[in-house]
Amino acid sequence: MSAHCQLTGVKPAFGNNVSHSHRRTRRRWDPNIQRRRYWLESEGRHVRLTLSARAIKTIDRIGIDRAVAQIRARGEKV
Repeated sequence: MSAHCQLTGVKPAFGNNVSHSHRRTRRRWDPNIQRRRYWLESEGRHVRLTLSARAIKTIDRIGIDRAVAQIRARGEKV
């Protein structure tokens, strides 16, 4: 499973660990990705989405139908 949110499009961020002596090594910050299953009333079926924690809160606010419409507008299959 890739660390990428289907709704917001958030992906891992890259940067450096910086030690006390300022030696730098590469690292990555992974988003908080969850797999959630939602009932899509308009299609009469469940959809399984890979979402960040922030996207889950967004779906709670705007509703699953609008969220799926936004995902499809970005060209992703649901």
